[in-house]
Amino acid sequence: MVALTRNTSDVAIVTGARTPFAKMGTALRSVHVTDLAKRAMQETLYRADWSFDRLDEVILGNVVMPHDAVNPARVSALWAGIPHNVPALTVQRNCASGMEAVAEAAARIRSGQGRAFLAGGAESMSTVPLLFPAQAMEPMSRLARARSVFQKAAAVATLRPRHFRPVVALECGLTDPVTGLIMGKTAEILAQEWNISRRQQDEFALLSHQRAAAAARDGVFKDEIAPFFASEKNAPVTEDVGPRASQTMEALAKLKPIFDRRDGTVTVGNSCQVTDGAAAMLITDGELARSSGHEVLGYIRGYAYVGLDPARMGLGPVFAINQLLAQHDLQLSEIGLLEINEAFAAQVLACVKAMGSPAFARQHLNRQTAVGEVDMDRLNVNGGAIALGHPVGATGARLVLTLLLEMKRRNVNLGIAALCVGGGQGAAILLERR
Repeated sequence: MVALTRNTSDVAIVTGARTPFAKMGTALRSVHVTDLAKRAMQETLYRADWSFDRLDEVILGNVVMPHDAVNPARVSALWAGIPHNVPALTVQRNCASGMEAVAEAAARIRSGQGRAFLAGGAESMSTVPLLFPAQAMEPMSRLARARSVFQKAAAVATLRPRHFRPVVALECGLTDPVTGLIMGKTAEILAQEWNISRRQQDEFALLSHQRAAAAARDGVFKDEIAPFFASEKNAPVTEDVGPRASQTMEALAKLKPIFDRRDGTVTVGNSCQVTDGAAAMLITDGELARSSGHEVLGYIRGYAYVGLDPARMGLGPVFAINQLLAQHDLQLSEIGLLEINEAFAAQVLACVKAMGSPAFARQHLNRQTAVGEVDMDRLNVNGGAIALGHPVGATGARLVLTLLLEMKRRNVNLGIAALCVGGGQGAAILLERR
């Protein structure tokens, strides 16, 4: 472990890596979430040439924690070869879990609780289980307690076909228990309130695929992706499974609304892909990184988390970005690159409209002027979750890594990554290159 430091605001991200992101049910469908995290962790430490025992803690974001690894941060860290005396913590803030891990590492460094952290996120959406319905619990319990053949036969006789009708845990997890709305319905609300048409959503989705496909073609993602060997029988997965270079408006227009089949505009084509993947970063105090001879990828200048109406959770980035800018006395125009997670095209477009609206600012943000006009040429320049996918526990970390690498390529000083969060929250992080 690294000796503790005094309070510091100089938090450096040295380097990072991620697995390919693969659409649910494809290349990574049988990979355990801890194996995904393990790969990202190992590759990050290898790239940094950082000794595994020079860590103070491992922090991992994960939403659907597996039943056989209920602290996946600890399991994946040990499997990655990190010594057992290095503790590990799993954090969960829905879609912002990976970003929460990064922020938690920064907070601990600033408070003097450590100098070197491995932080990131991981999710295997493919392995989210199917569940028995609650009404099956009693007859199943009776069968488990039965001792004699007669008792077992009597218990079996109480079982009905409805007891074997599976409950889709993923669908339950994507439904807000307070409002009763599945996340896609919250996007429909924003589309209606902000007058965002189906065509506008499909055009945004097409742009996401075009930008992601172009980035893949130009080798942009090679700086962040670590090949993954999902099976000894198959070739390694070396690129994201999701972006479609051949995507067209005509194909998107053929898709039916999925959340509001009569009047809706949100489809699977203009929504994020359900995806498997992991990302990790080495985060240290700046002095340690520099004294160790490492080139710093970027610095964490600040972050913000906010709450809002769960039915309009998609506007979370607006509230979080506004708070973050105010904290650091910045204008949106000073931010060179912006990443807003593409949970839904309607949601991102609503955020763009809300940030440019003085009326919204006065009514909801307690300010007289709009947050600022979003330059679409600086937003999600390499595509987003509509094309790349959204492994919920990993996305927040992926956004940070992707943004920093693009800031390096473009020689950009300041960047912000933000997400909406199921349950009515928003998250944003301010990154700096010097």
